This record gives sequence, C-alpha cells and structure tokens, in this order.
Amino acid sequence: MKYIIVLCDGMADEPIEELEGRTPLETAKTENLDRLAPVSELGMVRTVPLGMAPGSDTANLSVIGYDPKAFYTGRSPLEALSIGVDMDPQDVSFRCNLVTLSEEENTYEERRILDHSSGEITTQEAALLIEALREGLKADGYAFYVGTSYRHLLIQKNGEVKELTAPHDILTKRIGEYLPADEMLREMMEKSYEILKAHPINQARREKGLNPANSAWFWGAGTRPVLTSFEKKNHVKGAMISAVDLLKGIAVGAGMHNITVEGANGGLHTNYAGKAEAAVKALTEEGYDFVYIHVEAPDEMGHQGSVKDKIKAIEYIDAQIIGPVSEQIKEAGEEFRMLVLPDHPTPIRLRTHTGDPVPYLLYDSTRQAKGKEIYSEKTAEQTGIFQENGHELLDHLLEKND
Repeated sequence: MKYIIVLCDGMADEPIEELEGRTPLETAKTENLDRLAPVSELGMVRTVPLGMAPGSDTANLSVIGYDPKAFYTGRSPLEALSIGVDMDPQDVSFRCNLVTLSEEENTYEERRILDHSSGEITTQEAALLIEALREGLKADGYAFYVGTSYRHLLIQKNGEVKELTAPHDILTKRIGEYLPADEMLREMMEKSYEILKAHPINQARREKGLNPANSAWFWGAGTRPVLTSFEKKNHVKGAMISAVDLLKGIAVGAGMHNITVEGANGGLHTNYAGKAEAAVKALTEEGYDFVYIHVEAPDEMGHQGSVKDKIKAIEYIDAQIIGPVSEQIKEAGEEFRMLVLPDHPTPIRLRTHTGDPVPYLLYDSTRQAKGKEIYSEKTAEQTGIFQENGHELLDHLLEKND
C-alpha cells in the first residue's frame, strides 16, 4: 500500500458574499476531487490544538503525525533545519520576513505593513538584500541566513525566546504597537528600513510596479527542535515535496527525504506538474511508501486577499496534482490511500490564519466509502466525522488503529 498526503496550505475558508455565499473550495472547478468525494471518507479535523497559535508550523506538524504540544519549539528553528543551520541548544532562531512597509509616514512606528511577502520577491533578489543587512546590521552574536523568497532567518547565539507578532496577522495596521520589546531586535528592524528602502533592488522593483522589500520583520522565535524518526515511528519510508523551508525543515528533523522540484517556488505559479511527477516517481520507482505533497499557493492567495487567485490555486492543485497522481499511481498497479486537506483556514476576509477545524478527504483505491457529492467545508462537516486530535489522523491514513 502507498500513502499520499496532498496538503493544500490555507485552502479552507468562509462563505464569501461575492461568491454567493460559497467558499473558494466550493466555487473552484475540481473534477478530480468531485470524482473522488462520493467514494471517499469526508470529515473534519482539528489540526491546531486549542490554545496554540494557528500557523503552518503547528498545523503541519500535526498532519504529519507529531503532537505540537509535545514537539513544537518554534517556527523558525524548523526552517533552520532546512537551510542547514547548525544551532546549539542555547541558540534562538527568528524568522526574518522581507516585508513591504508604507513609506509616506515620518517615523518607522507610524508605517503600515502592506505586504508580508514583498510581492513574493524572488530568492535571487532577496539574497542581495539579506547580504546588505549582514553588512549594515553587524552585531556580535547575530547572524543572517538566506532562505526562500521573502522567508529568511536571524540566529542569535545564547539567546532567549521572545513573543513576537507575525506580519501577516497585522496587514494594513500601523506597526508601532507590534514592534519587539527587545531593544536590539527593534533597533535592527528600524535600521533595516534605512538600509533597504533605497537599495537598487527595490528601486528596480518600484520601476516595475512591484512592492519593495523595504524592511526586515522578525517573528516565530524558537529553539532547536527534536523530532523522532518518521520511519521508525510509522514503519514507512517517507519523502517530502515542498518549496517551503518550514516543511523541508520538518522533513529533515523527522529523517524524511526532501525531494527538490525545479520551478517549485511557493507561489501561485509554482511547478504543480513537477511535484506530481516527483511524487509518482518516488512511490513507483524509488522505493518510498509515503509522500507528503505540500502546496503553499492557496495560503499565499488568502494572505493577499485575492478570491480569484485562491480559486485558481485550488483548481491548479486539482488538475495538475490530485488528478495525475491518483491516476498514475493506479495505472502503475499500486494500491494507495490518499489524504487531501488544508493545514488551517486562511480566510479571505481576515487575510491571516485561524485555528478552526479543516475538512479532509480520504480516498482508498481498494474500497469505496460513502462520501458526499463534493468535497467542501460544508459537506465534510455534514458527515459528523470529527477528529479532535489532528496528529492522530496520520494513524488513520496508515490504518494503524483501524
């Protein structure tokens, strides 16, 4: 038996007036999910434990079978694992977003976060900006590391975990009351604006009508995580397919293999087909039993508040990943179970995450379940099936307790 998770980051949403009370998932044209839904198990699952912040870190740990209450030590340390940063136990890692702040105000505190991703800036552009921060913000015990797109890291030697605000939680708000209480971090953020606002990269981006990456924003602090081996725990050989350092870091910590797909960038126009092809090859030719296909696009479109593009992202996943993977695995003569779900909702109305339960679809190629006509938030809730502990859903996929 082969096992597949298609993780559609941030896909769940609320009914939207301009969609006549439907969600993006209900509105999207998803012929493959529509084909699977009537013969699949549909239900709801709480991926973010009550009392924990709703993020892709806690939620994906949960989906991949690790109880966040036991294993979570912060978001950025997981990303550090992916980048290859060798953290000591006393080190603290901070996510360093390159964000777009408004520029018309007189003081840093008065500025507003316009875009948490600087228009999904390219990694090549971002690397030059991070180098400028390295030079301009030199300080003993602090080091910058390049990640992917707008997502980077700051490591503090012998540091202390501090409570910080995620930039996507305060879009359009003035930043003064959300700045770090830590004087060093706050000073570095303020100086970063002075370094980056006139950088040639940002001048070129403005000329192209793109958002400038004009400030660093620190959040997601934590210490080095320790995850148990995925293979030893579940007795299956697993691989991760993602463009996002957070997911790659979870895989590194869990001893899973990271499969790199050219053109996979975490954006709306990522290489969906390449991810599908890599998953099929891993399961049918390379000896893997389990593949986790993570797609960031619905979450990014939710943060941007784009209904149209969130629908597009869902349609791309359905047509270019769910359809080809399910069909080609079956054509290869393999029996398989496939779980499709978001990690958390990213409602268009809020443009940030919530911790509400999410809908899942579980398909088994060897037997039919009694499902619903379509897969959506509403139909999944109607089944009455509810998994309170999200980290136990993987056991259900693997049939460990069935």
